[in-house]
Amino acid sequence: MSRERQRLRAGGDWRKWGPYLAERAWGTVREDYSADGRAWSYFPHDHARSRTYRWSEDGLAGISDEQQRLCFALALWNGRDSILKERLFGLAGPEGNHGEDVKEYYFYLDSTPTHSWMRMLYKYPHAAFPYQRLVEEAARRGRHDPEFELVDTGVFDENRYFDVVVDYAKAAPDDILIRIQVVNRGPEPATLHCLPTLWFRNTWRWGRDARLPVLVESELPPAAGARHAIHARHAILGEYMLYGEGADEVLFTSNESNAARLWGTAPATPAVKDAFHDYIVHGQRAALTADRAGTKAALSYVRLVPGGETVTIRLRLAALPAGATPLPRDPLADFDAVMAQRQQEADEFYAELQAWAGPSPDPAVADRLAIQRQALGSLLWSKQFFHYDLKHWLDGDPGQPPPPAARRQGRNHEWIHLNLGDVISMPDTWEYPWFAAWDLAFHCVALALVDAEFAKAQLVLMGTARCAHPNGQVPAYEWNFGDVNPPVLAWAAWRVYQIDREMNGRPDRAFLERVFHKQLLYFTWWVNRKDAEGRNIFEGGFLGLDNIEVFDRSAPLPTGGYIEQSDGTSWMSAFCLNMMTIALELAIQDPVYEDIAIKFFEHFLYIAAAMAGVEGDAVSLWDESDGLFYDVLRLPGGARVPLRVQSMVGLLPLFAVETIEPDVLTGLPDFEQRMGWFFTHRPDLAGLVSRWHVPGAGDRRMVALVRGHRMKQLLKRALDPAAFLSDYGLRSLSKYHREHPYVLRVHGEEFAVGYEPGESQTRLFGGNSNWRGPVWFPLNYLIVEGLRKFHHYYGDEFKVECPTGSGQYRTLAEIALDISCRLIALFARGADGRRPALGATELFQRDPEWRDRLRFHEFFHGDTGAGLGASQQTGWTALVAVLIQEHGRSAR
Repeated sequence: MSRERQRLRAGGDWRKWGPYLAERAWGTVREDYSADGRAWSYFPHDHARSRTYRWSEDGLAGISDEQQRLCFALALWNGRDSILKERLFGLAGPEGNHGEDVKEYYFYLDSTPTHSWMRMLYKYPHAAFPYQRLVEEAARRGRHDPEFELVDTGVFDENRYFDVVVDYAKAAPDDILIRIQVVNRGPEPATLHCLPTLWFRNTWRWGRDARLPVLVESELPPAAGARHAIHARHAILGEYMLYGEGADEVLFTSNESNAARLWGTAPATPAVKDAFHDYIVHGQRAALTADRAGTKAALSYVRLVPGGETVTIRLRLAALPAGATPLPRDPLADFDAVMAQRQQEADEFYAELQAWAGPSPDPAVADRLAIQRQALGSLLWSKQFFHYDLKHWLDGDPGQPPPPAARRQGRNHEWIHLNLGDVISMPDTWEYPWFAAWDLAFHCVALALVDAEFAKAQLVLMGTARCAHPNGQVPAYEWNFGDVNPPVLAWAAWRVYQIDREMNGRPDRAFLERVFHKQLLYFTWWVNRKDAEGRNIFEGGFLGLDNIEVFDRSAPLPTGGYIEQSDGTSWMSAFCLNMMTIALELAIQDPVYEDIAIKFFEHFLYIAAAMAGVEGDAVSLWDESDGLFYDVLRLPGGARVPLRVQSMVGLLPLFAVETIEPDVLTGLPDFEQRMGWFFTHRPDLAGLVSRWHVPGAGDRRMVALVRGHRMKQLLKRALDPAAFLSDYGLRSLSKYHREHPYVLRVHGEEFAVGYEPGESQTRLFGGNSNWRGPVWFPLNYLIVEGLRKFHHYYGDEFKVECPTGSGQYRTLAEIALDISCRLIALFARGADGRRPALGATELFQRDPEWRDRLRFHEFFHGDTGAGLGASQQTGWTALVAVLIQEHGRSAR
């Protein structure tokens, strides 16, 4: 067992420090105290260097303790920029022609689960950073134009940039070695100012905690050599020392807002947050504190780096035991040995995970191993401290002006119970550095490969009283906790349970039971709130698919009435089956759960019957002529209009499927007897959704929303290259709509949906997200999983044409594998040496310093595979790591 795996098994404080510092805290809901809820304009990027955050901190390649009391990050200056580079720059949502958009190149290259080893790369141009040009060009471009990227400005021409590589290695849980390697990729010498910065999150200015921490310069003994040290003292965290090698000077200021610059009023202290900017960029030494103490400090290095060469800076951030003095010896004496050891341990940890590959000489296998490791490392880097106390946020702080009264009826006001101060896996560290529950479900499945305990804790957290609403609803995402996302947490819990059991050799039933009870409340909320007429047809609303329909499904419809959602109903069908499966697993040791499993089984059947239009006054959501499911618009007065958008909405029933093994039925005779009785008395339902009386491979039974004929019809559409099947997975909208846009005319108004394989051409639900044609990982993964379950029942004799029209017939397992390979191919180097996700930029595809640096985008172009949307949304796109693991193991 690798040393890192031993740390995970032992527990302890190894996760106390990690990459919990966001890349962006400005422009977030938490920092928005405006009356109109315009977070981007209330706290813009221009304020970030000068204005103290209330709820969290951000920084470049930074780390913090798990409560973000003490933070460490880099600040850089190339001698030309207008501002000190302390955080990543990007366009606010209203500025980008496709919404918010980070305009930097940074790569999370590696991490272990305990963050005993981490590596990040940031590419910093020699030229002045083109802030204004990026903003102005984006303003000139429209929705149909591509985004103007940093590389388009020419600042990386002739390789005139620095690669700044930051490595972290823990000698102990609270003893962290930091190595900064600055590589000049250009042909000529270039100067870089590097400021490793240490600061306290401001907790004392808000009238709730008057204790003031302090940073002071510390004298080191002669044995320490040419070292500098900053001594940190905090009432709760204790004492830490930051040791640095060969710094030019030590700088101090206070982490306080520059009120004079921001609001034209007197600042709380003479030295303020942006003092280092004023000193480094403008030479204003008076901006620094005179007493060499404060709440923000930095070691300053000014280095001339020859072309093609590297300069290394070594530091150590270590806890100081109570009453101890600074190290009497050289604090960096064992630096290189510990750094090398942790890197080797990381290699051993991933070698364990990737043992399926064996000693293969195939470069394609090595490439997949590298993709998997970078995806998981990037996912681990996306863990952030999420701090949000809704009551305090709405009330305001004693030490500050009261928030506008309108906030009492504004965003998230109904979630006053929510109180989080936890490390949570975020969708993205810049574009989505905030809570998003349905994203988190997919994160946890990927995280389970490397850190099942953290994944399980995340899923449990979602149902706690300080997170979930008292009515049972799980909060959706920070911009609107009350919105509705797909109910996938039960599915994620079951998958995490399975992966954990396989990886660690023991089933964690206590975890499964805890999540099950919390999901019971969430299920009840769905049934009570989203089935408006009690007919088992659900109107979920938004459901995370943004602009996939002709309307904003979360808002009142311009036509009046409501939408009976095929995807909402499919999600609830899958939710029933997930809960049934968990209940069956728990019933093995506790027969009480057998009755609950029966309840969910029957509920599933009634939902399926309603969706098929065989119950009550329901109208089928299935269209036999098109071979798809559609949403149905119910207009005032009772008229029903199928919304014939050929989208992923119509394919979602493919993952509402479960198989039940014969040994489960043998061990739970009451369940089997009840099911037999039910199908005897309701044969119409038995024939609709189940192969209960027709055993499949190994006498197992199947329960599914579609089977046989309808499943083949759905797959005929899904596997058609002229419809959903692209070279890189399944598109979210059929390519059919390129030549045949869907147009709905109601009451003299016209609404349309056309095939958009790339960036969104509508502002519906923001701008940088698009479900009208691109490939999205989460739903592709669920369909792959559904196909595997169907194959588990039908076996190798059941085959479907794939691709449609090819004359080639494959088993469902082979089709699942084919879709997996297409998704993996987004990142893999093809025969032409190109990686589709890197797009058309030749620098990214050909240059050896770029071509293996991956960014795991939010979604991908439906025709070319180019990465789109958030550029580092490794959250659910990290599912590629799971696909690689599953593909590799099955191939072996």
